[in-house]
Amino acid sequence: IIVEVDPVKGVVQASCTSSTHGGLKSKTYVATKKGKIYLRHNSIHEDVPIVIALKALGFQSDKEILLLTAGNNEAYKSAFGPNLEEAAKMGVFTRQQALEYIGSRVKVNRKVIGPRRPVWEEALEALATIVLAHVPVVNMDFRAKAIFVATMTRRVLMAMDDEKMVDDRDYVGNKRLELYDVFAFLDGYANVLLQCGTTVGPPL
Repeated sequence: IIVEVDPVKGVVQASCTSSTHGGLKSKTYVATKKGKIYLRHNSIHEDVPIVIALKALGFQSDKEILLLTAGNNEAYKSAFGPNLEEAAKMGVFTRQQALEYIGSRVKVNRKVIGPRRPVWEEALEALATIVLAHVPVVNMDFRAKAIFVATMTRRVLMAMDDEKMVDDRDYVGNKRLELYDVFAFLDGYANVLLQCGTTVGPPL
């Protein structure tokens, strides 16, 4: 999860790039807009209010959503409050309502033969297989994915409260560690070959 700030637009966003063994790559964002937080993905026509996204992923209680995103921090709770109000004003209170809201905005790229599936099924498929595709959904249990989205939201709230919580997008520590491991392995492998050659001696 990478957290960034656009000081010109006043936007705070957390992004995560997903890659699966099947070759599917996609990027999911949790970003602020006009003081509220939204889930953004290119498989959905428009940004989804974060509370509606979390309800669609299985967290129907506002109390549980607030606890997962803001914890016991009063500043985070205050910043997150308008998001709960927004979902209520839009009349989205249940998971079914949230799925129908998202499903009506999902881009359907496949050929539709016969009658189209219910919009809530489109939402389930998009949330299960495309949004944060690297987080597995087993037997339609979205809890792990919901917690991941809540974590991204918490990171946004933290950055909204303290700009020191923003990540350096140019930091490539993990890549350097990975390259170091590869080179260390190659060096070690070369040393083993040399030792074997010395032990066995020259060929007859």
